[in-house]
Amino acid sequence: MPFWVISSKCGRRGEGFSTRIVLQKGIAVMIPDRGHIHTEQRSRESVDLDRLPTQAAVELMHRADQQAVEAVGTQAASIAAAVDCAADCLAAGGRIIYVGAGTSGRLGVLDAAECPPTFSLEPGKVIGIIAGGAAALTTSIESVEDDASAGGRAIRDLQAGPQDMVLGIAAGGTTPFVLGALEQARLARARTAFLFCTDRRHITAHADIYIALPTGPEIITGSTRLKAGTATKLVLNTISTLAMVKLGKTFSNFMVDLDASKNTKLRDRAARIITQVGGLPRDQALLLLDAAGGNVKRALVMHKRGVTPSEADRLLQAADGRLARIIPPVHNP
Repeated sequence: MPFWVISSKCGRRGEGFSTRIVLQKGIAVMIPDRGHIHTEQRSRESVDLDRLPTQAAVELMHRADQQAVEAVGTQAASIAAAVDCAADCLAAGGRIIYVGAGTSGRLGVLDAAECPPTFSLEPGKVIGIIAGGAAALTTSIESVEDDASAGGRAIRDLQAGPQDMVLGIAAGGTTPFVLGALEQARLARARTAFLFCTDRRHITAHADIYIALPTGPEIITGSTRLKAGTATKLVLNTISTLAMVKLGKTFSNFMVDLDASKNTKLRDRAARIITQVGGLPRDQALLLLDAAGGNVKRALVMHKRGVTPSEADRLLQAADGRLARIIPPVHNP
């Protein structure tokens, strides 16, 4: 199918780009102007970026990173609502499903991938969908984000329903792939949240929760892997981490649901947790950890309650895996 780009300035095929029009079978179609979206606007702070000394440019980017952190702070209430929604869905046997394209999609996949090893979460409980599939994780496939139907199919393929939470991620809030996924999630009566980095008034998609991060224009105009990406990663960290906390995956601020059998680093961390919570010397903590099969929660219940591994498991099952219901709180350091 033939496509041409012409300009209102010169009017000849392939010349000029002041007013871009696509001709498809002789029909002119205007390309949508996204200039009103905050992430597409030009930053006054970086107009001299290409002439700045290196250290000055580094300091400029550092100030921009601070703006990303501050933007997240403005949305505490919405992020808290997303945390509660995610925890409720997981507790009910549902899933958290992140959907994005490009950087947004990669950040969702990254967060999903880190939940099982950090919290011993069953694989498939937190899922990351990226437009273009696995290949788009390492190679940019820009065209796929324009396919709204593909986003909808991805949600249908997962058979998302009322027990699930679908969180769309799109810095500019207009990505068709993400909008299609959110619409299908709404039709399936799944819980929905939408994370974007522009004004809420620019958003047409329907969601139960909106997280509107005011990150503003990027240091390089439109490069949303910068401030928008940083802010997005912070929000996803918060949602998944605090959802796990609410599900009893931590004890105080200890990562007690880790699997110490995976590698030496985790075995060392597990031993230190048992030492601090259980009050045992390191050598005894390691022996206890081995007796518990590398399971920190089981080891602590065995020690604190004086029970066998199977009895510890029964206590944990009765407490819905929440260690705080079985043993006393740990003292402050």
